[in-house]
Amino acid sequence: MMASTADDLIDRRRMRRKLTFWRATALVVAAVAIVGVAVALFGDRFGGKAVDHIAKVKIEGTIFEDDDLLKRLDEIGKSDRVKGVILEVDSPGGTTAGGEAVFDAVRAIAEKKPVVAQVGTLAASAGYMIASAADHIVARQSSIVGSIGVLVQFPDVTGLMDKLGIKLEEVKSSPLKAEPTPFNPTTEEERAMIRSMVMDSYDWFVGLVEQRRPLDRAEVLKLADGSVFTGRQALARKLVDSLGGEKEAIAWLTSKGVSGELTVVEWEPSRSGRGFLFSTAAANVIASALGLPGSGADVIKETGLDRLFLDGLVSVWQPSSAY
Repeated sequence: MMASTADDLIDRRRMRRKLTFWRATALVVAAVAIVGVAVALFGDRFGGKAVDHIAKVKIEGTIFEDDDLLKRLDEIGKSDRVKGVILEVDSPGGTTAGGEAVFDAVRAIAEKKPVVAQVGTLAASAGYMIASAADHIVARQSSIVGSIGVLVQFPDVTGLMDKLGIKLEEVKSSPLKAEPTPFNPTTEEERAMIRSMVMDSYDWFVGLVEQRRPLDRAEVLKLADGSVFTGRQALARKLVDSLGGEKEAIAWLTSKGVSGELTVVEWEPSRSGRGFLFSTAAANVIASALGLPGSGADVIKETGLDRLFLDGLVSVWQPSSAY
């Protein structure tokens, strides 16, 4: 009996030690998980944006008048912790108004701190407009740069309507109201009206490039025929300032008094996105159904739907046939 009791006591002690070990392990795991969640949700308050740094903002895809992007740029301009800014541009362009809004926001930042644009694959049309807002433009040797210009496109479905036996009836206050429309062939007066708008915006775009680049108006007009250039060609034509990537962008910021020891922190879009259709969760669901990459893939961009609804004047390189 005594031996049995002693064995029981030893077993109980071993069990207590094991339980203590696993309880401590569980507490450590829980603590790590809590810290991880806190860093994910509130990390910017304790590090990253909370210390001196170089802010990086990605300008990607088709450009719209994006409230979230404009808010981020405004916060970057106001943050005392941001000592310099890198605009990472990779865009074929978009709406002219969208490009104008971002251009103005970037110039507002540049009044307070140095801004450099780093061109990836493409900075064309409104994408180049935004890059030109920076104080310095760095591009890869093989980047595509330029396409300075404005366009308006609209379909003519009158032939299809005739085949289907569809006729449009309308009553309007004046001949140019709601014109041009895909339901009627355009008249000379309608084309003249649209051309006047396009040329006015084109003149404004040329003026921005003239203002921002070391080129006179005659030189800009020679380049503003819609042509695109490689990074090397753009450098020779003074559309960019140097060749390279983020390393060269940081080197330029350093030349403007920004410490090269600072960390580059990306200011990412808010998690809310543009509602459910444009949210990451919805994107993953749709991506799975369409067989597209998931894990946050931008389904709208993958399918080209981001270019289907560009209202107003457009400054975009190689628009799709959806126009």
